[in-house]
Amino acid sequence: MRQKIIDSLKDNIKIKNDLIENHIDVIVDISRKIIKALKNGKKILIFGNGGSAADSQHMAAELVGRFKKEKRPLPAISLNTNTSTITSLANDYGYADIFSKQLEALADIQDVAIGISTSGNSLNILKAMKLAKEKGLITIGLTGKKGKKLANLCDVVLMVSSSDTPRIQETHITCIHIICDLIEREFAKG
Repeated sequence: MRQKIIDSLKDNIKIKNDLIENHIDVIVDISRKIIKALKNGKKILIFGNGGSAADSQHMAAELVGRFKKEKRPLPAISLNTNTSTITSLANDYGYADIFSKQLEALADIQDVAIGISTSGNSLNILKAMKLAKEKGLITIGLTGKKGKKLANLCDVVLMVSSSDTPRIQETHITCIHIICDLIEREFAKG
Protein backbone atom coordinates (compact mmCIF):
# COMPACT_ATOMS: atom_id res chain seq x y z
CA MET A 1 0.00 0.00 0.00
CA ARG A 2 2.74 2.45 0.88
CA GLN A 3 4.32 2.07 -2.55
CA LYS A 4 0.98 2.60 -4.31
CA ILE A 5 0.48 5.82 -2.33
CA ILE A 6 4.01 6.98 -3.17
CA ASP A 7 3.51 6.15 -6.87
CA SER A 8 0.17 8.02 -6.98
CA LEU A 9 1.66 11.11 -5.34
CA LYS A 10 4.72 11.05 -7.61
CA ASP A 11 2.49 10.77 -10.68
CA ASN A 12 0.42 13.71 -9.43
CA ILE A 13 3.60 15.76 -8.91
CA LYS A 14 4.87 14.83 -12.39
CA ILE A 15 1.64 16.07 -13.96
CA LYS A 16 1.70 19.29 -11.92
CA ASN A 17 5.31 19.87 -13.02
CA ASP A 18 4.14 19.47 -16.62
CA LEU A 19 1.55 22.19 -15.93
CA ILE A 20 4.33 24.50 -14.76
CA GLU A 21 6.51 23.73 -17.77
CA ASN A 22 3.88 23.66 -20.53
CA HIS A 23 0.48 25.04 -19.54
CA ILE A 24 0.87 28.32 -17.63
CA ASP A 25 -0.01 30.36 -20.73
CA VAL A 26 -3.16 28.27 -21.25
CA ILE A 27 -4.29 28.90 -17.66
CA VAL A 28 -3.61 32.63 -18.12
CA ASP A 29 -5.54 32.63 -21.42
CA ILE A 30 -8.53 30.87 -19.85
CA SER A 31 -8.53 33.30 -16.93
CA ARG A 32 -8.29 36.35 -19.19
CA LYS A 33 -11.12 35.17 -21.44
CA ILE A 34 -13.40 34.61 -18.43
CA ILE A 35 -12.43 37.96 -16.85
CA LYS A 36 -13.07 39.83 -20.11
CA ALA A 37 -16.46 38.16 -20.55
CA LEU A 38 -17.48 38.95 -16.96
CA LYS A 39 -16.36 42.59 -17.33
CA ASN A 40 -18.52 42.75 -20.47
CA GLY A 41 -21.58 41.58 -18.53
CA LYS A 42 -21.51 38.01 -19.81
CA LYS A 43 -22.07 34.79 -17.89
CA ILE A 44 -20.11 31.57 -17.43
CA LEU A 45 -21.89 28.26 -18.19
CA ILE A 46 -20.06 25.16 -16.94
CA PHE A 47 -20.85 21.46 -17.39
CA GLY A 48 -19.40 17.96 -17.13
CA ASN A 49 -20.21 14.35 -16.24
CA GLY A 50 -19.44 12.43 -13.04
CA GLY A 51 -16.54 14.01 -11.15
CA SER A 52 -16.42 16.72 -13.80
CA ALA A 53 -20.04 17.57 -12.93
CA ALA A 54 -18.91 18.11 -9.35
CA ASP A 55 -16.03 20.28 -10.61
CA SER A 56 -18.55 22.28 -12.67
CA GLN A 57 -20.66 22.92 -9.58
CA HIS A 58 -17.60 23.73 -7.49
CA MET A 59 -16.33 26.31 -10.00
CA ALA A 60 -19.73 28.01 -10.29
CA ALA A 61 -20.01 28.18 -6.49
CA GLU A 62 -16.57 29.81 -6.17
CA LEU A 63 -17.47 32.44 -8.77
CA VAL A 64 -20.92 33.24 -7.41
CA GLY A 65 -19.70 33.18 -3.82
CA ARG A 66 -16.33 33.87 -2.29
CA PHE A 67 -13.17 31.95 -3.10
CA LYS A 68 -10.77 33.77 -0.77
CA LYS A 69 -11.76 37.43 -0.91
CA GLU A 70 -14.95 39.45 -0.93
CA LYS A 71 -16.19 40.36 -4.39
CA ARG A 72 -19.50 40.91 -6.08
CA PRO A 73 -21.24 37.67 -7.05
CA LEU A 74 -20.24 36.72 -10.59
CA PRO A 75 -22.76 35.17 -13.02
CA ALA A 76 -21.74 31.52 -13.24
CA ILE A 77 -24.10 28.61 -13.72
CA SER A 78 -23.39 24.90 -13.51
CA LEU A 79 -25.68 23.15 -15.98
CA ASN A 80 -25.43 20.05 -13.77
CA THR A 81 -27.50 21.31 -10.86
CA ASN A 82 -31.13 21.25 -12.01
CA THR A 83 -32.07 17.58 -11.84
CA SER A 84 -35.61 18.22 -13.09
CA THR A 85 -34.24 19.86 -16.24
CA ILE A 86 -31.56 17.20 -16.75
CA THR A 87 -33.94 14.27 -16.31
CA SER A 88 -36.69 15.76 -18.46
CA LEU A 89 -34.23 16.55 -21.26
CA ALA A 90 -32.67 13.08 -21.02
CA ASN A 91 -36.13 11.50 -21.09
CA ASP A 92 -37.57 13.63 -23.89
CA TYR A 93 -34.50 14.00 -26.12
CA GLY A 94 -31.71 11.72 -24.86
CA TYR A 95 -28.73 12.14 -22.57
CA ALA A 96 -26.63 13.58 -25.39
CA ASP A 97 -28.83 16.69 -25.34
CA ILE A 98 -28.85 17.58 -21.63
CA PHE A 99 -26.30 20.38 -21.96
CA SER A 100 -26.91 21.59 -25.53
CA LYS A 101 -30.62 22.19 -24.81
CA GLN A 102 -29.72 24.23 -21.73
CA LEU A 103 -27.19 26.26 -23.73
CA GLU A 104 -29.84 26.82 -26.38
CA ALA A 105 -32.12 28.28 -23.70
CA LEU A 106 -29.60 30.19 -21.55
CA ALA A 107 -26.57 31.19 -23.62
CA ASP A 108 -25.99 34.53 -25.28
CA ILE A 109 -23.28 35.49 -27.74
CA GLN A 110 -19.88 35.97 -26.06
CA ASP A 111 -20.93 34.10 -22.90
CA VAL A 112 -18.34 31.50 -21.87
CA ALA A 113 -19.05 27.76 -22.15
CA ILE A 114 -16.70 25.55 -20.13
CA GLY A 115 -16.93 21.85 -20.92
CA ILE A 116 -15.10 19.50 -18.59
CA SER A 117 -14.43 15.95 -19.82
CA THR A 118 -11.51 13.80 -18.70
CA SER A 119 -11.77 11.72 -21.90
CA GLY A 120 -12.72 14.58 -24.19
CA ASN A 121 -15.10 12.17 -25.92
CA SER A 122 -18.37 12.58 -24.00
CA LEU A 123 -21.10 13.03 -26.59
CA ASN A 124 -23.17 15.42 -24.47
CA ILE A 125 -20.12 17.66 -23.89
CA LEU A 126 -19.13 17.60 -27.57
CA LYS A 127 -22.67 18.37 -28.72
CA ALA A 128 -22.93 21.28 -26.29
CA MET A 129 -19.54 22.71 -27.32
CA LYS A 130 -20.47 22.46 -31.00
CA LEU A 131 -23.67 24.40 -30.31
CA ALA A 132 -21.73 26.92 -28.20
CA LYS A 133 -19.39 27.61 -31.14
CA GLU A 134 -22.38 28.01 -33.48
CA LYS A 135 -24.00 30.48 -31.06
CA GLY A 136 -20.82 32.58 -30.78
CA LEU A 137 -19.84 31.66 -27.25
CA ILE A 138 -16.25 31.59 -26.04
CA THR A 139 -15.49 27.89 -25.67
CA ILE A 140 -13.12 26.51 -23.06
CA GLY A 141 -12.36 22.84 -22.51
CA LEU A 142 -10.70 20.96 -19.68
CA THR A 143 -9.66 17.44 -20.68
CA GLY A 144 -6.95 14.80 -20.63
CA LYS A 145 -4.27 14.01 -23.19
CA LYS A 146 -6.66 11.97 -25.38
CA GLY A 147 -9.25 14.77 -25.52
CA LYS A 148 -8.64 15.87 -29.10
CA LYS A 149 -12.33 15.80 -30.05
CA LEU A 150 -13.12 18.33 -27.33
CA ALA A 151 -9.98 20.34 -28.07
CA ASN A 152 -11.08 20.76 -31.70
CA LEU A 153 -14.27 22.51 -30.54
CA CYS A 154 -12.61 24.93 -28.12
CA ASP A 155 -11.13 28.39 -28.41
CA VAL A 156 -8.75 27.34 -25.65
CA VAL A 157 -8.23 23.94 -24.03
CA LEU A 158 -6.33 22.75 -20.99
CA MET A 159 -5.22 19.25 -21.95
CA VAL A 160 -3.73 17.50 -18.90
CA SER A 161 -0.78 15.27 -19.82
CA SER A 162 -2.36 12.07 -18.50
CA SER A 163 -4.90 9.43 -19.48
CA ASP A 164 -5.58 8.45 -15.87
CA THR A 165 -8.98 9.83 -14.85
CA PRO A 166 -8.15 10.48 -11.17
CA ARG A 167 -4.94 12.35 -12.08
CA ILE A 168 -6.79 14.40 -14.71
CA GLN A 169 -9.53 15.31 -12.22
CA GLU A 170 -7.00 16.28 -9.55
CA THR A 171 -5.27 18.54 -12.03
CA HIS A 172 -8.53 20.06 -13.26
CA ILE A 173 -9.58 21.06 -9.75
CA THR A 174 -6.14 22.54 -9.08
CA CYS A 175 -6.45 24.61 -12.25
CA ILE A 176 -10.03 25.60 -11.44
CA HIS A 177 -8.84 26.90 -8.06
CA ILE A 178 -6.03 28.87 -9.72
CA ILE A 179 -8.43 30.31 -12.30
CA CYS A 180 -10.97 31.26 -9.61
CA ASP A 181 -8.21 32.96 -7.63
CA LEU A 182 -7.07 34.97 -10.67
CA ILE A 183 -10.63 35.98 -11.50
CA GLU A 184 -11.40 36.93 -7.92
CA ARG A 185 -8.34 39.19 -7.76
CA GLU A 186 -9.82 41.20 -10.66
CA PHE A 187 -13.14 41.68 -8.89
CA ALA A 188 -12.10 41.77 -5.21
CA LYS A 189 -13.36 44.62 -3.06
CA GLY A 190 -10.74 46.89 -1.56
